[in-house]
Amino acid sequence: MNYDYDIIVVGGGHAGMEAAFASAHMGAKTLLLSLNIKMMSNMPCNPSIGGSAKGIVVREVDALGGMMGKGADHEYLQMKMLNTGKGPGVQCLRAQADKKSYPRYMQQQALNTKNLTVREGMVTALIHDEEKVYGVVVGEEKIISKAVILTTGTYMESCILQGHTSRSAGPDGEKPSLGLSPYLATMGIKLFRLKTGTPPRIQKDSIDYSKAIPQYGTEGNLAFSYETTTFKPLKDQVLCWLIYTTPETHKIIRDNLKESAMYSGLVKGIGPRYCPSIEDKIVRFADKPRHQLFLEPESLEMDSIYLQGFSTSMPTDVQEKMIRSLPGLENCKVLKYAYAIEYDAIEPTQFDATLQVKRWPGLYCAGQIVGTSGYEEAAGLGLMAGINATLKIQGKKPLILRRDEAYIGVMIDDLVTKGTQEPYRLLSSRAEYRLLMRHDNADLRLTKYGHEIGLISDERYAKFVNKKEQINKAIEYLKTHYIGTKSEITNYLRNLGFNELNGGLSLIDVLRRPGVEYAKMCEYIPELYEFSLDETGKNQLEIMVKYEGYIEKQRKEALHLARLEEMKIPADMDYIHMDGLALEARQKLDKIRPLSIGQASRISGVNPADISMLILNIKKGAK
Repeated sequence: MNYDYDIIVVGGGHAGMEAAFASAHMGAKTLLLSLNIKMMSNMPCNPSIGGSAKGIVVREVDALGGMMGKGADHEYLQMKMLNTGKGPGVQCLRAQADKKSYPRYMQQQALNTKNLTVREGMVTALIHDEEKVYGVVVGEEKIISKAVILTTGTYMESCILQGHTSRSAGPDGEKPSLGLSPYLATMGIKLFRLKTGTPPRIQKDSIDYSKAIPQYGTEGNLAFSYETTTFKPLKDQVLCWLIYTTPETHKIIRDNLKESAMYSGLVKGIGPRYCPSIEDKIVRFADKPRHQLFLEPESLEMDSIYLQGFSTSMPTDVQEKMIRSLPGLENCKVLKYAYAIEYDAIEPTQFDATLQVKRWPGLYCAGQIVGTSGYEEAAGLGLMAGINATLKIQGKKPLILRRDEAYIGVMIDDLVTKGTQEPYRLLSSRAEYRLLMRHDNADLRLTKYGHEIGLISDERYAKFVNKKEQINKAIEYLKTHYIGTKSEITNYLRNLGFNELNGGLSLIDVLRRPGVEYAKMCEYIPELYEFSLDETGKNQLEIMVKYEGYIEKQRKEALHLARLEEMKIPADMDYIHMDGLALEARQKLDKIRPLSIGQASRISGVNPADISMLILNIKKGAK
């Protein structure tokens, strides 16, 4: 067959961009099809990147060789480290991105990437035989490829909802993707309807900020990408603001619930539980007297403020009343009203762990089409779909990240093993081994993989290996050297409240004490400077030392998981006729077709007795 491309990526959102970058950087001839090139990497909802768990995903994307972290660092309005009062397992970055400059940077990168062709066009059908998918149809044109990656976001058969009105449209007033969704249904692919929404935008100068609480960024050299070397000083970062809903806000919403598209019966799709509309919050949390809202600038090039936490599908006249009931917004000018958007997605249990549709080899999907929500989740999935589609056409084994290796691994396993009935959002609570998968150590976990598949350059990998060696050497030095009688270090410790000191105390025991900082120890013990660690490296070392016991405990638990993952299940296993399995277990196992005992054990409806019987049957088959 004469292939036009190795890989075709459909959709230019955050998933599509990462998928296209990955395949092109790995040497595959790639076509990226977008409805509108100027809207690629668009941020139709909150112009932020990162946040709880999500910020760690962006670091993982960068550690594997993806692009979102570099784009986020390129030109942001504010950078903030979240959860600094908690342990390192939940700390993460959040950038208030620039809605104009971020997509512009990513578009420029895409249009100048070797092996990547970018075109506008709407895909209405796939080209396939009974065995595999090998191309797309755009208008009257057929384009042939070795693999197709669908990343249609919230565009498939999408409609905008406000009050009692519904119109066919995509986010930010763009046209929807029409035709592809019903075509997928004819292929036997199961679809379901999801919903998300976005809040109003307010004119910046029409807000009375004296009634709001300023929210600052975080001091320090903070970045998503491990390759970033320039940082924006805190004094140059833009302020965000905190306000709260009022009793009047709640009354207006309760009095007009039937006017909301969500409560009028117009909405058919299921919305995100962890990012509900404001009317949903008022109903579900009726006992709460107020809810947090954030005033966030969208861009230095725009006069708009994003009203974070106030998404709604109320009609515009009701929105006017709701908005003006908020402190500081009594006389504001609304630039854009909120809306809800409904769209088609694919039930995620139809995918294998590489994000390929099990029934249709050659067809991969990523982003909101597989049931997720959020730019960061989309980027992580897009990167993995691009990597695995490329590895497959190169005849190489896939890259499947374990649950103890990456939040991306947790997300994919959750989706393909458990499925979802609502837009899936990553949370730190979903990860059993979050102390192993921290913000600081994404490079230690994943850079090796990125280098092996060709997304991390030899130069970058050499720097990474050197840093890793320096951390190990520094830890060894701390273990084998002692505090001695140096007055500088002992005075530092006494000022922290440690008075019982003796010269036989090892430096590593000193660092384990609460409040002791490795960077400060370097000032008093100049020999530590020989290990030439940057701020990130010092932070990694300190966490590894201070939390060694907890980390080791989770590592041992993860080894048990790894042993279960190593117990592979034959691809042709007959679950339906397997003796000893409960009926629900037979049906679920046959539907999911897990790769390993570990994955099988996480399927809802499969209990320990079923797992024992499954292991027994595998051993019988091996004999």
